[in-house]
Amino acid sequence: MTHVTSMAPEVRMTVLEGLRVADVTVRFGPLTAVDGAGLLAPPGAVTGLVGPRGAGKTTLCDVIAGVRRPAEGTVHLDGEDLTGTAARARARHGIARAFQRPARPRAWPFPGPTLRESVRAAAERSARDRFGRDRLGRDRRRRPDAAGRAEDALARAGVAEFAGRRAAETPPEVAALAGLARALASEPSVLLLDEPWTALPERRSRALEVLLRDLAAEGLAVLVACDGLEPAMGVCDVLHVLDAGRVVAAGPPVEVRAEVGATAAPRVSRRG
Repeated sequence: MTHVTSMAPEVRMTVLEGLRVADVTVRFGPLTAVDGAGLLAPPGAVTGLVGPRGAGKTTLCDVIAGVRRPAEGTVHLDGEDLTGTAARARARHGIARAFQRPARPRAWPFPGPTLRESVRAAAERSARDRFGRDRLGRDRRRRPDAAGRAEDALARAGVAEFAGRRAAETPPEVAALAGLARALASEPSVLLLDEPWTALPERRSRALEVLLRDLAAEGLAVLVACDGLEPAMGVCDVLHVLDAGRVVAAGPPVEVRAEVGATAAPRVSRRG
């Protein structure tokens, strides 16, 4: 009798590391804005980057997003070195950034796009960047998907009711959340939020906290930069405290607060 042995293919589990920043240093002439800073933002977690104004948080986020090159240090995503890549290449890898301090709209001689058009354009641009420019037929088939992602992103950001308006016609907090919707429409694996609670009233602040927890539960790596320690306490799994460009404390929020004190950074005000 001939025995046939069934050889099952080897199954390898891929463990995603998330975003790893190591030993980043940024200098502006004689000034060292970021001094050997590093952090890990894993998938499935909300990571906080906290520190007073001028601590180097935005500069470090610039390095992560690829809009500024460090003098030293590295940026890896799921083990791949992105240090020398440009911002658009990092977007293709799934890094998306949203500013919660929207620039004041300029007085253009022609009307700008509506929130829906702006978010849909972000979704379509992301599809082109990730999958290349296909023939016209494929582009047309992809557009309904981009439209659906735009509507979903607007709803999740809580601004769907303003979708038909232009940014200049909406309250400041809506314009800010539209930036978050654009980032979500790109279907990122890493979401960078710079000062997410600025200009948000209490109701929208709480809704944003719930959304960030939901996004992390879906597997995103969420990195939140803010001035105050207290606003990050209820939403972040891990905090990194940046002071004068250096990470001076890192760990679970309760442990970090016990180590550095609740007044380590000025609290971000929230308007009711």
